Amino acid sequence: MSHSARVAIDVGGTFTDVVTLIAGSVGPKFDKVPTTPRDPRTGVMNGFAASGVDISDISAFIHGTTLGLNALLTRKGAKTGIITTAGFRDVYLLGRTDRVPMYDFKYTKPESLVARRNIFEVIERLDFQGNVLTEFNEAEAIRAAQSVLAAGLESVAVCFLHSYVNPAHEDRMGEILREHAAGVEVTLSSSLSRELREYERTSTAVLDAYIKPIIGNYVTNLQSSLSQDKFTGQFLMTRSGGGAMTAESAKIAPVNLILSGPAGGVLGAAWFAKASGYKNLITIDMGGTSLDASLVVDTEPLTYFDASFEGMPINLASLYIHTIGAGGGSLVWIDEGNHLQVGPASAGADPGPAAYNMGGEEATFTDAALHVGYLGNDFALAGSLTLETGLATKALEKNAAELNMDVDSVARGVLKISTTKIVGAVRVITVELGHNPADFALLAFGGGGGLVAVDVARELEIPTVIIPPGPGAFSAFGMLMANVQHDYARTRIGMLDHMDVETVERDLSEMKAEGLAALEEEGFSESECKCNAYVDLRYVGQEHSVTMPIAFSLDNKERSRLNKEFSEAHEKAYGHVMPDPIELVAVRLSAVGLVEPPEIVPSTSKTAAAPDTRSQRIVLTESDGPSNYNVFHRDDLAFGQRITGPAIVAENTSTTVLHKGDNAEVGPFGELVITIGGVK
Repeated sequence: MSHSARVAIDVGGTFTDVVTLIAGSVGPKFDKVPTTPRDPRTGVMNGFAASGVDISDISAFIHGTTLGLNALLTRKGAKTGIITTAGFRDVYLLGRTDRVPMYDFKYTKPESLVARRNIFEVIERLDFQGNVLTEFNEAEAIRAAQSVLAAGLESVAVCFLHSYVNPAHEDRMGEILREHAAGVEVTLSSSLSRELREYERTSTAVLDAYIKPIIGNYVTNLQSSLSQDKFTGQFLMTRSGGGAMTAESAKIAPVNLILSGPAGGVLGAAWFAKASGYKNLITIDMGGTSLDASLVVDTEPLTYFDASFEGMPINLASLYIHTIGAGGGSLVWIDEGNHLQVGPASAGADPGPAAYNMGGEEATFTDAALHVGYLGNDFALAGSLTLETGLATKALEKNAAELNMDVDSVARGVLKISTTKIVGAVRVITVELGHNPADFALLAFGGGGGLVAVDVARELEIPTVIIPPGPGAFSAFGMLMANVQHDYARTRIGMLDHMDVETVERDLSEMKAEGLAALEEEGFSESECKCNAYVDLRYVGQEHSVTMPIAFSLDNKERSRLNKEFSEAHEKAYGHVMPDPIELVAVRLSAVGLVEPPEIVPSTSKTAAAPDTRSQRIVLTESDGPSNYNVFHRDDLAFGQRITGPAIVAENTSTTVLHKGDNAEVGPFGELVITIGGVK
């Protein structure tokens, strides 16, 4: 067997998910192993062992990691500096004057990633058209590089005024840093983003520089481990904007990985939307630490260019994903008003929930789900971990005593609070964007998605819930669908009806050549590449824009189409239209290297026989008290079989709960399609 398998590994806060697809097999194989926070590489290599495939037989390895995100969360990135245009030293520290938590008088701005003493100035100046106003001062640049070394910095971000139009001065600064500050990682803002807004570009460059040494060392060491085991296949990593990038590209521009953790699940959802006919999906991915909510509209995931991390902008394309601290490991606590709360802090992988018997003593969502009967020990988590009901109850009893409540009520309260928080997250990505949740099906995955899905759907009057096969590892499964992608942009501000066609077409031609060259270097032939063009449009006077696809031209026919379709796109994005003229803001291009997608063959013959009930479990419901729930094993289910609630479907990566009145049918891909009782 030579190069016959594809493996995707997604490192989460508690578990590392593994999906293996072997050529000619019926379907993917799903596995979980514990995450190893002290050395994530160990968990990844354990994932390869769990796959059961020899590493030398793997043609493609697709990897998702939260390493960069965790470095930012814990502020354990590189000691970073900035080099910028003289007179603009404080652009990064001042940021914008807006304030997202507008009415929170206790709000404090997150600590800067760069101390002011580590921001250095160089005499140079371009105008907004890229013309040189002040020549680049080489002596000042060398002094700045020497200051970087003297300060003991590990990484530096370079962002000069208007370098998005003309990167020549930044390029020269990069050369000087490599000559006079060897060993220091360098990020040039113009190599990441060719769009206006100095603060946003500086922030993006700083985030990249802050995590670059960590990601670089991790990827290099992982490549070494793989090489020792004779891996010769393609090594890809998922991107925040969807798609994937090669491991070498990830080391060069790791900022693309910051929000990549949940991207795999959204890619999987988009594949499922195309394959199944459920074109509009709300996705909720409930892992051990957090819950990620996103949308797939007409089979395509939503992408936007205003992503941020803790208020720090990332001026790159990202999938539209809303994250909250509501995972299986979310801690239960009592606030100052003596109210029960859940999350956002998490027990993580070490020590984990109390029920894991790994030293955790504080109650979590998982402990509450185990106490009420949602969870059991039908399958060992990560192959070996069994849940201890007594330890879960003991942890919850501490909270119950503090609240002077019985432990059953506290456990049910934990589940209800979590459901309410998740409902709020879904409303953010639907109602607040002008969408009616009832027009979508809810695709729930992650280790905890099936525990909360029907309750969330009922609250939002969503009629259909879908649980995909292998839901606990569905994000890793989605990674198998990722193509390699490079995104480019050029700022071009002007009225749509008067924009110079030759300028736009020249921009597109240059970006296309750059993208195809990058893909060729990564091993893609011309026939394996495709390029998509877009423009950002807005009404004159607006700040925010709408991204719309175009042909590789802005001729009269294309302008006429954009004028007609922009209002509809604007209303869908912002809920209103205006009579104002339309302005073009930027030209974009995505260069895509097409990776051969895995073949997932649907079942064609239905099974009419009722599935076997493995056992029964007492569940402490709020409305009916202790109730019998039939327990089914997912592996026993076949296409066409039906389950009537109350029921629990257990499997080795997740658990799904159906309540009284809910009904489920197994779909052709092995998905559970649940009809919510009482919702039309």
